[in-house]
Amino acid sequence: MNKAVGNPQLVPYGSWKSPITADLVASKSIRLGQIALDGEDIYWLEQRPDEGGRNVIIKRTPDGRITDVTPQPFNARSLVHEYGGGVFLVHQGTVYFSNFKDQRIYRQKTGSATEPITPESAHRYADGIFDGHRNRMICIREDHRQSHQEAVNTIVSLKLDGQDAGEVLVSGNNFYSSPRLSSDGSQLAWLAWNHPNMPWDGTELWIGEVTRDGRINHSKKIAGGPDESIFQPEWSPDGAPYFISDRSGWWNLYRWQNGRVEAVIEKAAEFGLPQWVFGLSTYAFESCERIICSYFENGGWHLASIDTRTHELQEIETPYTGIEEVRAAPGQMVFRGGSSTLPNAVVRLDLETAKLEVLRQSSKVTIDSGYFSRPQAIEFPTENGLTAHAYFYPPQNKDYAAPEGERPPLMVKSHGGPTSATSTILDLKIQLWTSRGFAVLDVNYGGSSGYGRAYRQRLNGQWGIVDVNDCVNGANYLAARGLVDRNRLTIVGGSAGGYTTLAALTFRDFFKAGASYYGISDLEALAKDTHKFESRYLERLIGPYPERRDLYIQRSPIHFTDRLSCPIILFQGLEDKVVPPNQAEMMVEALRKKGVAVAYLAFEGEQHGFRKAENIKRAIDAELYFYSKIFGFKLAGPVATVNIENLEE
Repeated sequence: MNKAVGNPQLVPYGSWKSPITADLVASKSIRLGQIALDGEDIYWLEQRPDEGGRNVIIKRTPDGRITDVTPQPFNARSLVHEYGGGVFLVHQGTVYFSNFKDQRIYRQKTGSATEPITPESAHRYADGIFDGHRNRMICIREDHRQSHQEAVNTIVSLKLDGQDAGEVLVSGNNFYSSPRLSSDGSQLAWLAWNHPNMPWDGTELWIGEVTRDGRINHSKKIAGGPDESIFQPEWSPDGAPYFISDRSGWWNLYRWQNGRVEAVIEKAAEFGLPQWVFGLSTYAFESCERIICSYFENGGWHLASIDTRTHELQEIETPYTGIEEVRAAPGQMVFRGGSSTLPNAVVRLDLETAKLEVLRQSSKVTIDSGYFSRPQAIEFPTENGLTAHAYFYPPQNKDYAAPEGERPPLMVKSHGGPTSATSTILDLKIQLWTSRGFAVLDVNYGGSSGYGRAYRQRLNGQWGIVDVNDCVNGANYLAARGLVDRNRLTIVGGSAGGYTTLAALTFRDFFKAGASYYGISDLEALAKDTHKFESRYLERLIGPYPERRDLYIQRSPIHFTDRLSCPIILFQGLEDKVVPPNQAEMMVEALRKKGVAVAYLAFEGEQHGFRKAENIKRAIDAELYFYSKIFGFKLAGPVATVNIENLEE
């Protein structure tokens, strides 16, 4: 099980000492985000836990000099759709970005003061592009003025020489994304969709003519619909619109040619992603004849080159199994990449010499690879004769081995979304557990992205059933093979993964403990009290509300706390607008009254997902302490304790 070398100490699983600490995970790592190219300069976004989760735009010049663009206290983060993304654009050295505190757009010129270009208002902005032909910015605007029953989304233009809230260019749909301007400025492409669809269910690709005065005329839909998901429209340098569609059952690359849709690449692989945030990019034009792209196949991401004339796809060898944020320019590309042993990094690739250059790593910490567990992509049988997918991480610490015959505790991770996916990029939090003697199963349950449209649709009408079954069946698959201890199984998840965790602990008598991070316990409350982007999401995952209120009640853990009998620890941000704190508080109160062991940590100033280093560290330590008490192993070193109510010592 553990590939210890030399003369490893025999120590029970869970009690191994590891150099991967909660402090290291929380404060020694940054989160890398959006990438942009501007001439020879490269920009990216990084989130810094040790600055309270502040998002900073970074610039790298050709001579290798790296500087912060956005000064304190500015925080480059948009709240459009609550999840944001697409927070900045760069044009000839000037950066335009959305500031988190007031959601205004600011302009930052080198050597100049940061100045707003939008007024104080109830508007939010994201996914901007620069219209150099008319000296303006085009972006998505979300209007939260109280006169509206729900926020109103439009595509607007912004003047750059004053404080302008925006002129509406396109309106009438519930949602918009990806405004993209042709190189001659004569045409605008964009995506639109309506309730109850999410962007991975069905979107429409529109193209409109841009008049001299900047208005949009003669708009027409060229692809998409309620049952076809379009992703990332782009214009070729020669003026042809390209896009990704799942019309074949897989997100593949297409283009609009001579009045019809033409396939560029047809492959049983995913070239697209679920648009939880704005500005995602899996392909880019190096030239008219060459596209650089990433795609997911057989459990990992691949980098490739596509000849637009012959449609030939040629793989580009890299050490990375996770590849995102693909950007390209003549002769080079920049992307975000990582693997099971390499932390996420901003990487430049010289397309002529194939030389890779790491520009910034998410973690500068050097850890001996002997402490790293390598994930194994597995398939396992699940309900209805189907198979599901996961990554299995066995315990690994070069200094330790477990006593003969002992099996490790297993942590099953259920990712958020739920239409999202986990990956194999080095996650120090996972390695924190495996280097202490835990096994980890990171599940891409039915409904996850990466395995085609049919796999994503498995969760339709079945949330709380398919995902729970897959997590249970994955753990059972490992236990039946003697790889983990059946009596020490825990499940953990955040957001939608927190719901899967709570549902598994409530409706199945299988796991022995669980940890919910800002998880959903009351589906009806979520249906009544959430933001616009996801306000109709549950209709597809569960059923229409209130017509099928019975299903919402049946699948809400809060109504069946009498079935809970194993310990749970819950974590919650008190400013969470996606999953309000009362969701966790109702569950804690019910467990408290029933006498089930429960711990609850609530964090001031945190929203949906923890960003502050001290809170990330506190949560990890609390979870570790919690399991040591529940599963009865001694910790290798001291950690901060947490109050576990109803715990029988």
